Amino acid sequence: MKPDLLRRLRRIEGQVRGLQKMVEDGRYCIDILVQIAAVKSALHQVGLSILESHTRGCVAEALRERDREEEKVEELMQVLRQFTKL
Repeated sequence: MKPDLLRRLRRIEGQVRGLQKMVEDGRYCIDILVQIAAVKSALHQVGLSILESHTRGCVAEALRERDREEEKVEELMQVLRQFTKL
């Protein structure tokens, strides 16, 4: 999973550099906004992937072992609230 996430993040980094160049070159505003939406969507997908991994790993383990399950669920809910804010 980690290599895939790093690959995706490097691709996003390239998209952001492309955005900088678009602004420097004075590209059409709508084109820039479309690219910003693409970057936001890509970051959101990376976040969902990490969130799923955390839920299936850390949270599931805490629930199975009855180890700090309330703390892990609350932590998960808190990050979900932050992640879903616009």
